[in-house]
Amino acid sequence: MSKLKIVPVELKEANQFIAEHHRHHKPVQGHRFSIGVIKEDQLVGVACIGRPVARAVNAKEVLEVTRLCTDGTKNVCSCLYSAAARVGKELGYKKIQTYILDSEYGSSLLASNWSFDGVTKGNRNWNDREGYKTGNGKRRTDQPTCNKHRYIKILNN
Repeated sequence: MSKLKIVPVELKEANQFIAEHHRHHKPVQGHRFSIGVIKEDQLVGVACIGRPVARAVNAKEVLEVTRLCTDGTKNVCSCLYSAAARVGKELGYKKIQTYILDSEYGSSLLASNWSFDGVTKGNRNWNDREGYKTGNGKRRTDQPTCNKHRYIKILNN
C-alpha cells in the first residue's frame, strides 16, 4: 500500500492539474499557496488556497480553499483539506473556509473535522447587477451558479 505525501506545488503546476482533471471549474487566477499530494511519485491531487472570494470577509484573518482537485485517488481530498488547515494555522490565520456544490456530499470535509456553516444562494447573474461589475464590466459566467455549501475550520482564536 502506497503512502500519500503532501508536497508544495507551484501555481502553474496546480492550474495545469486543474485544467486536466476538474469537473466544473477552470484554473485559478492567483493564490496564497498551493499544495499537492503525491502517491508513488505521481501527483494525484492539488489544492489552491487564497484570499476569500467574498469581499466582506477579512482576508488578513481568513483563507479560502478556492480549488481542490484530484484524479480520484482515495483519501486525497481529506488529506488536502487537513494539510491546508495545518498550513493556514501555522501562518497565523484564524479560519479557513471553502464552498462546495449543493450536489456534493462534503464527506472529505467532515472527515477532516471541518464544520458545515450554511448555504449560500446561487442562480445570480452578477453582470445584470449594478455595482458588481469589475474590470471590463463583466464577471465570469462559466462557473456553476447553483447554491453552495460553506464549510469552515477555526484555526486560531
